[in-house]
Amino acid sequence: MDGEILEAVAAEAPAMNALLAELVAAPTLLGDEAGGQAVMRRAFAELGLEPFEVPLDAAALERHPAGAPHGWDVAGKANVLADWQPAGAADGRSLILNGHIDVVSPEPASLWSGDPFAARRDGEWLHGRGAGDMKAGLAAIVGAVGGLRRLGLAPRARVQLQSVVEEECTGNGALACVLAGHTADAAILTEPTRGAVWTAQVGVLWFQVRLLGAPAHAGDAPVGANAIEGSFAVIEALRRLEAELNVVRPPLYAAHPHPINLNVGMIRGGDWPSTVAGECVTHFRLATFPGEAIADLKARVEETVAGVAAYHPALARQRVEVLYDGFQCEGYELEHDAPLVTGLLDAAARVTGQRPPVFASTATTDARTLQLYGGTPAVCFGPVAENEHAVDECVHLPSVTATAQAIALFIADWCGLEPTPSS
Repeated sequence: MDGEILEAVAAEAPAMNALLAELVAAPTLLGDEAGGQAVMRRAFAELGLEPFEVPLDAAALERHPAGAPHGWDVAGKANVLADWQPAGAADGRSLILNGHIDVVSPEPASLWSGDPFAARRDGEWLHGRGAGDMKAGLAAIVGAVGGLRRLGLAPRARVQLQSVVEEECTGNGALACVLAGHTADAAILTEPTRGAVWTAQVGVLWFQVRLLGAPAHAGDAPVGANAIEGSFAVIEALRRLEAELNVVRPPLYAAHPHPINLNVGMIRGGDWPSTVAGECVTHFRLATFPGEAIADLKARVEETVAGVAAYHPALARQRVEVLYDGFQCEGYELEHDAPLVTGLLDAAARVTGQRPPVFASTATTDARTLQLYGGTPAVCFGPVAENEHAVDECVHLPSVTATAQAIALFIADWCGLEPTPSS
């Protein structure tokens, strides 16, 4: 049966590539996900499934401990799901196949070799924002199910397909699915893992440090009043905190030289070249190890910033505050001998002839939400991509097919398969 499944999924490659190109052409930045979700709704329907929506409920998200703060309106925003139901008795194990539709900004777009939102084929590679992270994974999900249905097969337990929003900034899309009761015996998130199986990931905190100085004419320029210059001292102090957080590493990350990363992602300050900047807001991302409470990391950040404000001369005349918007998520870990892990490793090895590596990620994904809050053991497994979040992002198209083939074999093993009544 393996050979038939592999051939059937391989036959879906042209359709997967076409779907991926169409998805890349949809600029699904934060707040503009609807166009991409319309494509996924149609793709699920063309599989013969009935897509449905799980909207984001701001009030429900705010009440949940995993809900991330968000300074934007989520009204009308929705995840798109579809259930592939068993043809007969549901005596297998259920599965969620999850991917996210949202992408990060391609700016500065002038650095790209072409339009970031126009899929460009170069041999076996397809370029474009989101091609790897992670619209290729969504295409692989559709290809895996399409290949099995091409053979006239149905699972012996429910397989749910999910295209979610806000993975890149809050995780609130996946959380909305959990709150709506969508759980399973296992979940595979088709992130671009380069064929590895990610079984752990760090927690992530987004925060802002806002400095209010004393606007003045540049000809006067009182010492210590410039909010932009004051931000330099805050960044230096947070770099020292970053170094401290990397000193003691758990076994998962013992071999990684620097798993906890601080990123200075955005800065906005001042409004006139000849005016001393009266305000500066710097946006940061900082990680924490699995098992460590995000509240503890917030306390460390606030303590660090307060210490700078109290003792650094550049901030003596400024008001400093820490604000939160976006990720506030814990890390997670799944045991290497969990049935989901061993089963997926086996399925992938039957496609490539090699057992994939198991990896603890220094990034975060929606896997944490499904496992920690939905009780659904979750891993990430997906194609080979390059330059995610960077210039000229691309994905290796044969690896998209291989990902779909491994998922199809896993469905056969995990859920079980049987002919549909019409077959």
